[in-house]
Amino acid sequence: MRSTQILRSGGELPIGKYGHYLNKDLWGHLGCVLPQKGIITYGVSANRQNVLAGAGHDAVFNTWRRFHTQVFYWAPPLLAAYYAMDWAIKRNEYLNSKAGRAEFKE
Repeated sequence: MRSTQILRSGGELPIGKYGHYLNKDLWGHLGCVLPQKGIITYGVSANRQNVLAGAGHDAVFNTWRRFHTQVFYWAPPLLAAYYAMDWAIKRNEYLNSKAGRAEFKE
């Protein structure tokens, strides 16, 4: 069946085609006197798109930008906790050694 026969038959047309608009034909006049024309949409076929263009470059530099702005918020507490834990482990090993028990015997 050719498209002109479909148009002349008065059958159900898809919305957005051939002057058939939702607000005029299906729901009555909702404040729009003229049909909506001149709405243009553009698209690019899937095999013409370069989806990952620059993704590696952007990932490296965006990661660096985010890292260097946040490092001074989490690095000092991390280093302080590391040195405190290191001191506590060494102190515990000393206190449980022969020399530590001899120094603090009761």
